[in-house]
Amino acid sequence: MINYSPLWETMRQRDVSTYTLIHKYGINPRTINNLKHNKSITMFTLERLCEILNCEPNDIIRFEKK
Repeated sequence: MINYSPLWETMRQRDVSTYTLIHKYGINPRTINNLKHNKSITMFTLERLCEILNCEPNDIIRFEKK
């Protein structure tokens, strides 16, 4: 199961809000909704978030066994 809880902590540490992701970096609000509900995102989006937050994929996503 996909879990984006590391993303929210990384964003907090870097003082980046979802508003900033949407309005400054052009992340689609639907993508933010997918992240909030632990739904899948594209590899392009994962790469983009890593660039924006200057982090690694493990700082954004965690895979958990069901």
